[in-house]
Amino acid sequence: MEFTNLTAESGGYRDAREALRLAELDLVRRRENVARMRRDLPPGPLVPDYEFVECASPDWADRPIHLSGLFSGPGRPLIVYHLMFGKRQTTPCPMCTMWVDGFNGIARHVAPNADFAVVAAADTGPLRQFAGGRGWSGIRVLSAGDSTFKFDLGSEDAEGNQDSRVSVFVQDADGGVRHTYTSSPHLSEEVEERGIDLLCATWHLLDLTPQGRGDWYAALDYPD
Repeated sequence: MEFTNLTAESGGYRDAREALRLAELDLVRRRENVARMRRDLPPGPLVPDYEFVECASPDWADRPIHLSGLFSGPGRPLIVYHLMFGKRQTTPCPMCTMWVDGFNGIARHVAPNADFAVVAAADTGPLRQFAGGRGWSGIRVLSAGDSTFKFDLGSEDAEGNQDSRVSVFVQDADGGVRHTYTSSPHLSEEVEERGIDLLCATWHLLDLTPQGRGDWYAALDYPD
């Protein structure tokens, strides 16, 4: 379907818009191919049954829970977002916070198909306070506690510096947990912060505008 002539566009505009439509169509097909490749990955390795501490709201007491306990039923994948907060990351990452704000908003739409949790290195007290202040009532928020989960998955280094990741796990029939996928904002030297932009609607809305995203960066708060 060609672009509809809503107003009196110039011929140059219509030609450029049609070229853009074809490029957008090509991008959709490329994205679908990448998603198919992701789905077709061979079974990943078994991972330890890491222990976390759940602290999803200010009123909840600390509750230990294992990775295997985050699956709500057989055959359901588990998506985990690695929040940059804790150890050497003494304040929550604004970019991660923007992503998790969005995840909290769409959690009910994800829930019929997959389980979801956010894991941070922060202690339960600061993490609970921050999650409660952001209104993250629709998602599970976990402290990694004493586990090596974030280090093993590459979102923490030996000095305690934090990075973001998104990871996916599945559970075998015998209860074992397999890692199937992890991705990072840093895909290469040329792609340092855009590797998981598809997880956040903010960037894509800004990319629709003439000025694009520019040098804008997320913040924990914005002036009125």
